[in-house]
Amino acid sequence: MMFNGRLELESGFVFDYANMLGRRRIQSTDFTDMQDKITMAVAGVEQIRTTGTSAGHYSKDGTLEHVFFTRLPFIENNNPNTQDSIARLIDFGKEVWNSADVVVFFGIGGSYLGSKVLFDVHAGAYWNQRTNKERKGFPQVYFSGNNVDACEYEELLAEMKRQASNKKFAHQGKTSIMLIPISKSGTTLETTTAFLFFYERLKALKELFNVDVAVVTNLDVVGPLQTLAMENSWRTFPVHEGVGGRFSVFSEPGLITGAIIGLDIKTFLDGAKDMENQCLSTEVAKNPALLNATLKYVSSEKYGCDLEVFMPYAMKLKSLSEWYVQLLAESLGKRFNRQGCEVNYGRTPIAAVGTLDMHAQTQQHQDGRRNKVIQFVEIGGSTGTTVVTNPFSQISAYRKYQGLDVNKALRIALAANAQALNEDNRFNATYHLPQLTPYYLGQLMYFLMLSVAYEGEMADVDAYNQPGVETYKKIMNDMLK
Repeated sequence: MMFNGRLELESGFVFDYANMLGRRRIQSTDFTDMQDKITMAVAGVEQIRTTGTSAGHYSKDGTLEHVFFTRLPFIENNNPNTQDSIARLIDFGKEVWNSADVVVFFGIGGSYLGSKVLFDVHAGAYWNQRTNKERKGFPQVYFSGNNVDACEYEELLAEMKRQASNKKFAHQGKTSIMLIPISKSGTTLETTTAFLFFYERLKALKELFNVDVAVVTNLDVVGPLQTLAMENSWRTFPVHEGVGGRFSVFSEPGLITGAIIGLDIKTFLDGAKDMENQCLSTEVAKNPALLNATLKYVSSEKYGCDLEVFMPYAMKLKSLSEWYVQLLAESLGKRFNRQGCEVNYGRTPIAAVGTLDMHAQTQQHQDGRRNKVIQFVEIGGSTGTTVVTNPFSQISAYRKYQGLDVNKALRIALAANAQALNEDNRFNATYHLPQLTPYYLGQLMYFLMLSVAYEGEMADVDAYNQPGVETYKKIMNDMLK
């Protein structure tokens, strides 16, 4: 096997792992020692691909539960995503563009984090401040139900009332609002609390609002949201069996957001599909997700890296860091392995963004304990050049900023951070995307999902359950009775 520190795919996606290798870091002999676990990981993920099952994975009630995330990139009959389901999402998005001024999504965890990534990348931080014309008729979008927070509820309600009052004062009619709760059970505390609050308050303000609802929930069992949808003729979309929340961005809970904001969801899925096909190789040096999992496993088990920092150099990807925190923590943070032995496996994920957190976290990354893997995301191919000019020519310290390309400065900052870590033999790697597009976002997010799947097999833990989460949920539900 040849490990030259860089794996470039035909798409232009690059995994630069050179700084994971070398003195005080991973050696070529480590790959040899890992061969049995690599073989086990390949077999485990292949079982998921071919049978839709993962060894020892059962639902909370003890029945076999499928693992279908590897099927999500493929729009085919008998898969979670079919031609009909994608067409239905796209048609619904167009209906919402024509009927709703505002959409509010209610969800937490996987029902929120993936959607927020799609929104931030495609729409951006100032989407709601744009005029309807500037948004090209797409609705304003808000997210709630991702925390039990009365202040957030009241502030968002006040903002919607303010805008609706201004619209009515201008003789432009009522504000049409679409509420979309996303919950597999239909009873998730954060989602349900927010949805009930906004539905009741907005319906009571009949002079300002027209309110409609669509729900994303488990349609295989008649739960509260499906019951309400049948009673009120609300539109319904499924949360698929076998697709856990942290993997659901490539299915209805994530794609419905993409459809409503006009993101090309087929291209997003194409990126994931091409990454899946690239990762079919059984050779670790040619399979980016398998290679990433091997490097992370060795750095953790042999070199004591129990923290993992995810640090994209783009503010639009701050929410991707937050999405990755759940993916890594829930998938690999496990007390027991499949044999029932207590292993307390996993790394603590840390969300960061460059250059912001170079001023907040890098001191610890550079000089603190040698227990961290730092992973960077670099975006190439900027859509434009933003150049700084210096209106204060009399200030000599500012002269170096005259003509500075801001995007170039960002790339220099990442390179300097990586070099500083490398010179001190600290683990770091970079994922390079040629552009920040739906296709490359799909590639990156699927690559990260598949990486944790492979690593779960190496560690022999169930990467698809979350028993630690269920522990606090049970206690909290008992307290709320």
